[in-house]
Amino acid sequence: MRWISWIFWGVVLALLAALLHYNLPRREIVRITGVEIKLERIDPDSVFWAASENDAATTGPVERDVRFIDTVRADGDVMVFRNEDTGGGWPPYFKFDSANLQAEARSLVSSATAPQWVAMRYYGWRLPWLSVYPNALSVKPVAGPEVRLIPWFNIVVLVLLAALVWGVGVRLRRWSRRHVSPWLDRGDRRVAIWSEAIRNRRAARAERKEPR
Repeated sequence: MRWISWIFWGVVLALLAALLHYNLPRREIVRITGVEIKLERIDPDSVFWAASENDAATTGPVERDVRFIDTVRADGDVMVFRNEDTGGGWPPYFKFDSANLQAEARSLVSSATAPQWVAMRYYGWRLPWLSVYPNALSVKPVAGPEVRLIPWFNIVVLVLLAALVWGVGVRLRRWSRRHVSPWLDRGDRRVAIWSEAIRNRRAARAERKEPR
């Protein structure tokens, strides 16, 4: 049965890793090639788009304008970001300045011959086959594509999360030793007594059935 436990905890860890990877901010060194506003058909229940007050009043897919920022990496790969306010929803970035961010991105548009590299801070995934885009949070000019950026925010969050998990685990083990283990020990003793009684009864019956 141990393999079932390994599979269960493996699935739990994989889901936790996916949740953190999607919601924690990341930064990409890119060159902005353009900004645009496109009409998108969005499912109000989708977790890959920011919630809108107008979406809450509808039961089916809605159409609304979404800001996009087109970029190119140093290796030539393209990366498209959506630029939506998160408001007070999840994840809790409290982003209300998507219009300002769009104006900043427009001012940083550059060409391949005179590139202006920027660090785009964002969260989310790019899944082309599902029309899923990461959401841009901020943009900052940098010296070049070789700039090394240390994710201090993610490091702090992961350290605090690890400390929380460790603390909860320690307290759960203490609680288990104080309350669960004695109960299990009493249960084991009862099972042992019942098993011994059953064996004695069987032995007594076997003795009575033996011919003299």
